[in-house]
Amino acid sequence: MNTILFMFILSSSLSMILTVLNLWLAQTNPDSEKLSPYECGFDPLGSARLPFSIRFFLVAILFLLFDLEIALLLPLPWATQLQSPLTTLTLAFSILILLTLGLVYEWTQGGLEWAE
Repeated sequence: MNTILFMFILSSSLSMILTVLNLWLAQTNPDSEKLSPYECGFDPLGSARLPFSIRFFLVAILFLLFDLEIALLLPLPWATQLQSPLTTLTLAFSILILLTLGLVYEWTQGGLEWAE
């Protein structure tokens, strides 16, 4: 019981000391950039309807697709311990072939070219 009480007092006092030090030592110099609603480099007074390239979304979708593929194939080494590992490995191999064919098709159609 004494150990729990000691740990509670120690953690509470350390938290209070760090909070007071933060409030005491922190420099608060508000300027126009910090008071701006956007701190990411965009001009908040400009148009919100800026044109963007659809290729950003294509690359993001391809990344998510292959990331999902890795997540689906991650338990594959444990599939060899199943009663029918050949079926599982065949299905996994067919998924890999299908994704590879899709990537090759996208590549040959020029969908991955950044500049036209």
